[in-house]
Amino acid sequence: MHRSVGWKRMEQDGLARPQRERLPLYERTRRFRSYSSALVPGLIQTRGYTEAVLRAVQRRRVEVDDVAEAVAARMERQRLLCEGDRRFSFLVEESVLRSGIGGADVLAGQLGHLLTLGSLPGVGLGVVPARADRSRMPVEGFWIFDAAQVNVELVSGYLTMTQPDEVAAYADTFAELEESAVHGEEAHALIRAALESLG
Repeated sequence: MHRSVGWKRMEQDGLARPQRERLPLYERTRRFRSYSSALVPGLIQTRGYTEAVLRAVQRRRVEVDDVAEAVAARMERQRLLCEGDRRFSFLVEESVLRSGIGGADVLAGQLGHLLTLGSLPGVGLGVVPARADRSRMPVEGFWIFDAAQVNVELVSGYLTMTQPDEVAAYADTFAELEESAVHGEEAHALIRAALESLG
């Protein structure tokens, strides 16, 4: 089964409520996988990057300005990276390291933060290098919560899938992308190169 909720309905009261409402899902998840082809995933965003992203969303489609509360809710969720026996795997396309919202200083801070993630037990970061001979093309960003649920952000709204074959399809896609990604020092080299390119 999948369920789609339009942004207008989801964000009618602002951005903070949807951020707070997702917390229980994250709290009960033990294995979290995230792939992004556009932005750094929320769980590993800096405060400045989160504020820039949510401010851009608010300006585009939300009348209520509760960005400060929404940022606080997302930052609160990040405590889960250090709690319990959870495992987090993040994959980003290399292009995510070179473009963003909020300007060069915000992106530099975010890239610096990505370099520190390896020190957190249970947190892994992979970067899918940009190259001409890829076997798996980029896809829409998605989040996998255990083997129970996948969430995808679309232009029109927020899609939730719980059908086992759909969840499995995204798990297989994540595995393929993870195989083509670089990790550890190789990922850090790409992050540092992006950081240096900012001047």
